[in-house]
Amino acid sequence: MKKLIFVSIIFLFCFNSYSFSGELNCNKFKKFSVDYMKCKANFIKDKTISAGKNFIDDTKNYQNKEWSDEKSKLNNLKEKVTEK
Repeated sequence: MKKLIFVSIIFLFCFNSYSFSGELNCNKFKKFSVDYMKCKANFIKDKTISAGKNFIDDTKNYQNKEWSDEKSKLNNLKEKVTEK
């Protein structure tokens, strides 16, 4: 139970610091105004999109690396078979 609470707390701190850090400054608006809410929503949307793009790029790079390794193994096998 203690481990679960500890992991949850760490996750919350990491999530909050990642999602709310950045260059966009919404403090020029009043706290409960429509403009402030729009500013915060756009900021969170931009962060989410950039995190998604990073995830997709990392996945593509990993797949290309793994597939190129397998493709080179197949090419080597083809060369061995055609030599005989």
